[in-house]
Amino acid sequence: MNINEKIDGIMVFLVVCNIILLGSSRLAMLIRIMAIQGLALGLLPLFIGTGDLTIHQYVIAAAVFSLKGMGFPWLLARAQQRAAVAREVEPYVSYTFSLLFGVLALSIAVWLASRLPLPFDIGSSLFIPMALFTIMVGFFLIITRRKALTQVIGYVTIENGIYVFGMALARESPLLVEIGILLDVFVAVFVMGITIFHISREFDHIDTDRLSTLAESSVDTLALDAAAATTASTKEIAL
Repeated sequence: MNINEKIDGIMVFLVVCNIILLGSSRLAMLIRIMAIQGLALGLLPLFIGTGDLTIHQYVIAAAVFSLKGMGFPWLLARAQQRAAVAREVEPYVSYTFSLLFGVLALSIAVWLASRLPLPFDIGSSLFIPMALFTIMVGFFLIITRRKALTQVIGYVTIENGIYVFGMALARESPLLVEIGILLDVFVAVFVMGITIFHISREFDHIDTDRLSTLAESSVDTLALDAAAATTASTKEIAL
């Protein structure tokens, strides 16, 4: 099995992980799939290049393994345990339609990738379509899921797609940008984990739509209080 075939195997595995992310309601399963996906993506730097492996490739692989395969999942698992939430019960889009979206998004990603001109040979023909598909899945999770924890997983999924794009161009471009993205996402996931914990502690849930309803209710209450105060002031002036 040559290097391109190994990369193709990782890309196919990435598709399977994305489909599971779309079709599963168990948050613990989503976090495990995100971790497995991160470990698989950590292998990509070892297959990039035509010569012997360099220290640079080992460092990138170790960083991806540490952050995507262990760091992010640990933070999210900790947030899930403290939030005491097990499932994404009522998403905005049902899981059946989510899987149908996955099939449609995969088709669109393959079509778009076939239309994109590339300035050089990137090796595997699955790099670009799988990167596009992963980004689409991440955006879909953010938009269609109610739990803040699932939306964070969607955010990490988007970064995984960007990472695959970076690996596709790694033979011609430096990976310093990818390191910066990894650090940015690490900070973002860390902050989001803390935010989810505090939201759960204060409101006993992490449903973003209920938080929006709470904000609207607060605005309405403030408006009623202001109207009442204005009425009382008007009566006092009249007297």
